[in-house]
Amino acid sequence: MQSFKIIVEKHADGYVAYPLGLKGVVVGEGDSREEAVADATSAIEFHIETFGREVVETDEHVLDVFVEEAGIAV
Repeated sequence: MQSFKIIVEKHADGYVAYPLGLKGVVVGEGDSREEAVADATSAIEFHIETFGREVVETDEHVLDVFVEEAGIAV
């Protein structure tokens, strides 16, 4: 069993979730945080089943996650 940190973003129309520590793109979505995390968890399992354990980044585990803001002129 391996734990993955999952980033959850709140948008006007729902939630989007994606894991850290995987090679490739894995995304989940839902009307609640819980639904988005459950969808992402299912997607992680499918991704590993489909592409094998080599998609799991084992060299460095993500210890913590921070959200910061940067003001950029666009």
